[in-house]
Amino acid sequence: MNRRRFILKSLGATLALPSLPSLPSLLASAVGGSSAVQTAKGAGAGSRRFVAVGNLLGYQVKQLFPETTGPAYEQTTLLKPLWDVRKHMTVYRGLDHGIKGGHFAVHSFLSGVLNSEAQNRPLGNVTIDQFMADAIGHQTRFPSLTVGSEGGIHGGCQIAWTKSGVRVPPITGPAELFDRLFVSDSQERQDRRKQENRLQASILDSGLADANRLSKQVNREDKAKLDEYFTSIRDVEKRLELRQRWASLPKPKPPFDRPANKNKVEDLPMLYELIALALQTDSTRIATLEIGGDFLPQNLGIDKSYHGLSHHGNDEAAIKHLITLETYQIEHFGKFLTRLSKMDDGERSLLDSTSVIFGSGIGDANTHKNSDLPIILAGGGYRHGEFKKVPSSGPNKVPLCNLFVDIAQRMGVETESFGTSTGRTV
Repeated sequence: MNRRRFILKSLGATLALPSLPSLPSLLASAVGGSSAVQTAKGAGAGSRRFVAVGNLLGYQVKQLFPETTGPAYEQTTLLKPLWDVRKHMTVYRGLDHGIKGGHFAVHSFLSGVLNSEAQNRPLGNVTIDQFMADAIGHQTRFPSLTVGSEGGIHGGCQIAWTKSGVRVPPITGPAELFDRLFVSDSQERQDRRKQENRLQASILDSGLADANRLSKQVNREDKAKLDEYFTSIRDVEKRLELRQRWASLPKPKPPFDRPANKNKVEDLPMLYELIALALQTDSTRIATLEIGGDFLPQNLGIDKSYHGLSHHGNDEAAIKHLITLETYQIEHFGKFLTRLSKMDDGERSLLDSTSVIFGSGIGDANTHKNSDLPIILAGGGYRHGEFKKVPSSGPNKVPLCNLFVDIAQRMGVETESFGTSTGRTV
């Protein structure tokens, strides 16, 4: 068996033509094909959007969840900063992914799938943001925006993952995010990009030609391998055509000067503001923000380690410090919701057009528990204003992925399942 491999490097991805036992060698021929990307631009006003905000170390659920279900739920310590926007949101208890792993399972927050268990799944451990970006992200300049840290207990943002199991590197500060949204490339850079695009398109055509010739000569088992390869090729083609389409179009004008990077505590309000502007200008319709990696308690006057505090052992002083950190985060999340509610989006507000998930992949960092996750859903045209407690065990257990299926369908993504979902009912 000849195991020579054809390697295609394009747009930062490496695509390897799989080893095919039913062929003695790799052959090549030309192939044509239709565009993998629709030519229509984003519709803008009235389009559905999605934002997810995650915390690596969870929240103090005893100070978050109310006792009373329904619309008459009581104000808790951590819900106090959201009290003025509670009509725009729903607090959920009982939603999780039914997995274990403590800090090493936090990456499953938006996927429902552990990295270690994703190898034999068709979509791996893809997160809901990237799943939707693959389907509809071509409609905007940026299929999605991932904002977070490259530091912390795991050494990098864990919130967004592709279906090939690759962590999406984050935009790490407001200055970089501002540049992405508002600063156009120089003419020299644009010309160089065009050259790169032409070269990558040529390489892509060559890869498709090889794969197309092989598809007519392999057995059924190898045909399945080639189908996976074709999918990878098409994904690269989408990214290439998307980049070509937007390269010559001007970016929106910024409403203020380029902000400076300070620290993750002080930067948080500006990151929220820039995400809101990204949605309003239709630069993207999908964004994620992760908090925790470089969110240092020292910047709020607490001389302790965030990770160390999360393992509080029920120490009252440590819990008090955590409440201070979490209140700050929740307060600015509430301001973000208020900001979106005051932005017009056609005949409704931008918040009405945007489904916003807030929570964590860990329910209790102190005990490394990944069940009973803190989850808040806001906006998106849902009926809000209550505290919902769903079955967390037994035959009627409701997975968090059910909510992701519902959000995806509202975003116009045709799917009946995602991750560990059992439907779309929450």
